[in-house]
Amino acid sequence: MAQDYAIVRNDALNRFETTVDGVLCVLDYRLRDGVLTITHTGVPDAVGGRGIAATLTRTAFDAARREGWRVVPACSYAAVWLAKHPEYADLVDRR
Repeated sequence: MAQDYAIVRNDALNRFETTVDGVLCVLDYRLRDGVLTITHTGVPDAVGGRGIAATLTRTAFDAARREGWRVVPACSYAAVWLAKHPEYADLVDRR
């Protein structure tokens, strides 16, 4: 079961981030014209397997829903995560 991680939206660096055991974990994105494109999810091996990437991804999708954005899961992890969470499929930008 994933823990609760303190995720911060860092607009200056275009990413969601958290630090776990002193290790920075990130989900990078581009935001243009109301479309959040998830470009990379990075969780170093030292803290892998704890559900951190899933928490970062869910946080990004939740932010998109709150802000009224569409989402493009360009990152392979985000695409696989989305396939397992169809409750977020309505946010996908299919243009």
